[in-house]
Amino acid sequence: MSDERPPPPAGTIRPVSPVRLAVLGILGLVLGWLAHPLSVQAGGSAPVVAWPQPLLLGFVAVALGRFAWDTRVSVRDRARRLEPHRAVNRLAFGRAAAYVASVLGGGYAGYALSWVDSRAELALHRVVWSGSAAVAALAVVVCGVLLERACRVGLDDDEA
Repeated sequence: MSDERPPPPAGTIRPVSPVRLAVLGILGLVLGWLAHPLSVQAGGSAPVVAWPQPLLLGFVAVALGRFAWDTRVSVRDRARRLEPHRAVNRLAFGRAAAYVASVLGGGYAGYALSWVDSRAELALHRVVWSGSAAVAALAVVVCGVLLERACRVGLDDDEA
């Protein structure tokens, strides 16, 4: 027997790549790190991150998580069958949310790290709220991937 896997059938979508999410997160980290010195050079003061950013990202994560749960139930339950075009829309939504949140999370983490050694008046405030936003963005990434995975159907499914 061969250990090689057969190629996926035509018309399938591969799951989101963790490597791609990591690369986007690193790109966001670099951009977030650069936001501090560039904003000071350009305008004289760095942006302040406050409670709305992590709160909004947390709300998006909860909504995506609930959406993923409902999608999983709909895909598994024959009585509440999810229409194919809706499943594809949800898959695209989950993937897009994971990609965007990966960049945002990296950006907030980079911005927080750029303030760690600073003695500025609001440095601790920026570190705490930017770090909280980075954690909330990570939750959005996880829930976006869960939503994408919830849209999977088996190859033996007659409606796949």
